[in-house]
Amino acid sequence: MTEGPKINPGDIILWPMLKLAYDTQPEKIAALLPPGIDPGSRPKVHLTVYNFPVPDVPEYGILINVEADYQGEEGFYTIGYGIDQESAIFISRDRNGQPKYPCEVSYYRMLDSVHARCTHQGYTFFEFDGKATDVLENPEDHSETEWWIKVSPGVGMLPETTYDFPPHVVRVHTKYGTAYNQKVEGKLTLRDSPWDPINELLPIESEVSARLWTPNSFERDIALAGKLNGEAFAPYADTISGSRWPGQNGGPKRG
Repeated sequence: MTEGPKINPGDIILWPMLKLAYDTQPEKIAALLPPGIDPGSRPKVHLTVYNFPVPDVPEYGILINVEADYQGEEGFYTIGYGIDQESAIFISRDRNGQPKYPCEVSYYRMLDSVHARCTHQGYTFFEFDGKATDVLENPEDHSETEWWIKVSPGVGMLPETTYDFPPHVVRVHTKYGTAYNQKVEGKLTLRDSPWDPINELLPIESEVSARLWTPNSFERDIALAGKLNGEAFAPYADTISGSRWPGQNGGPKRG
């Protein structure tokens, strides 16, 4: 049996990530993707709750991805990174287009019990309670690609199609190994929230898979991959907080 990674008592290095996945309605994913980003072959939502030092401070976060392709390359379109440390939000979004926004995240394992809860603007929109069970076989080393959007709408009272920096796709390519992989049996609860409308816009339509995954990160590359049509992108420029959830007048989605 594969043994889990060993860390110093009290250290946060090598905390496992809670990886969840489920199917949703294909049209729901398509509605969130701006023109130029295409739905993937599977209508699948991927959620990752984590505790990782960024750069040297513990960052608790939830990553919300849907499977999507860009120019024929498979990957994940990132809806948002809800995180609990303010210092990493604005530089990540402004520099790379990484859709980070403030979120209260509680995530821990106590013996075999696994718990996670995410709250934004007073709304608890995500909760998971489970139990770690079987140790899973480590998958082969693999690569993952995320698609982010870097854009800056024009300053002042200008038309929506005016940009100081037009919308570009950012390709984030990471090579991973696996230090430890463990199945989790549990229940995922998504609750209605005007700030994080995952329950409304990406509803659960299948069983939810869950595991604790301790990755080995070998390589990470972040680069501009191409430009999107600015006029077609205009309805997607207004978002909630720093995420890619559709907004209205700078606030949460209404109506």
